[in-house]
Formats: sequence, structure tokens, C-alpha cells
Amino acid sequence: MFLLLVCISCEWRLKSSDKDVPGDNVVVDRYDRIESLYLTTGDFSALQQMNTNYPMQTRTLIEDVLKIGYVNDHDINNKFLNFYQDTILQGLINEVEQQYAYMDDINKDLTNAFKKLRKKLPGMKIPMVYAQIGALDQSIIVGNNTLGISLDKYLGADYPLYKKFYPESQRKQMKRSMIVPDCLTFYILSCYPMPYNYEIKQLECDMHIGKIMWIVNSITHKPVFNTKYVAMVDKYMQRNKDVDMATLLKVTDYKDIANY
Repeated sequence: MFLLLVCISCEWRLKSSDKDVPGDNVVVDRYDRIESLYLTTGDFSALQQMNTNYPMQTRTLIEDVLKIGYVNDHDINNKFLNFYQDTILQGLINEVEQQYAYMDDINKDLTNAFKKLRKKLPGMKIPMVYAQIGALDQSIIVGNNTLGISLDKYLGADYPLYKKFYPESQRKQMKRSMIVPDCLTFYILSCYPMPYNYEIKQLECDMHIGKIMWIVNSITHKPVFNTKYVAMVDKYMQRNKDVDMATLLKVTDYKDIANY
């Protein structure tokens, strides 16, 4: 699971209402729609919008996700457009457009989840989020207080194309209902990364991810992640009622947790 947590960059747009503190509401910025328009029609105005209104997202997609060159390369626009003319990728774009015509449910769940998370982890900033269409690369991209969702990785466990490339165990995670848990997991991990100042052992790695997964389960009130390490953390927290989530994330004595 940890090996799948590849993080890079992404964006969220925040809205406020009369009932909420400004910045509490999360609305996914639909960069994917502008991207889709350009990649299916070659519309130059769409390309201009991508470069002018979404420079960070476009740079990240081209340079870090697709790795097809640099945004300043003289032929990068044609290379980018031609890359997505593959029939498989065109199919992905079409499927994303159909399945994610609306994302109100995801906006609502993200808003609720991050409100709860911020209460449990005071001082945590709410990231800015956007949606994009990759090429079956990363699922969630994190960086610079931004969070990106690659919708092409959440088309459902039974999506025919997935069956050609992914085992059943992985396909179960590639569905709409996993977007919010994955966003929380990646973002918490970016805020509380693995300690790299020493040679980290596998147990420490697994337990760190287990702590984050346990927090996501608690925030969403769903057993989204079910591993033996999550179970260990759950037993530890049941026996240590005075330990809050912020303290849990700072615990480095993983053997103490593992003993449970």
C-alpha cells in the first residue's frame, strides 16, 4: 500500500458560506474539464486557459506525471496533444466525463472530512484541490498545500480496462468511494512524512502508514482500511484514551504499538 502512495501536486478551491468559517468548504476545481476539451478537440482557447489559469497543474501533469518533456519546450503542446490521441486514453477521457459530470457528493464529503480532521489536528491547513485526467499514473498528487485527484484512477473496480492491468485487490480501491479516503491519506502523509533522518525499518514504515489509515477510518467513520497494522493501532488507542490523533502521529515507539 505504501508503495502506491506516490505524491506530487494538486489544487483545491475553497468556498465560504454564511454558516461556515471561510475556507471550510471544499470544492474540487475542475481542471479536468479544460484538459478534456483540449485533448479531444485541440481547442486552442482551452490550451490557453490551461497555461494561464492552471500553470502549476499543467506543469505538474506534463513534467512530473506524464514525463513527456518541459512546459517551455517549443513542441510540448503538440506532444501533449498527440500523447492523448491513443485510443485507450481517449476512452479514459470519455469515461471520466460521463462518470464525473457531477462531483457534488465528493465536495460534500471532502468538506466534512477536512472539517473533522482540522479539529483533530489543530493548525493543519486545508489544501486546495483540483481534478485531472492522467494516464493511469498517480492517483492522488500532493505538494505545496495542494491536492490533486486523477479521476482516471477511480472509474470503478469493474471498469474493463483496469482488468487488463491491475489485480483484483488493487481494483477494489479504484472506485469513486475511495477518493475522499485517499485524499485524506495522502495529505496527512505529506504533513506527517516518514522520518528519513535514519534508516527506517519496515515495521516502522508499516506502522506509520497504519496510524494514518486508522485516522482516516476514524474521520470517515468507515472501516476503509483493514490491515493488521490498523488493527494494532486501534487496540493501542482503545487502551490509551488520553492519546489524541496529533500525539499518535508523533509516536515513534512503534514496538509499543505493535505489542498490542
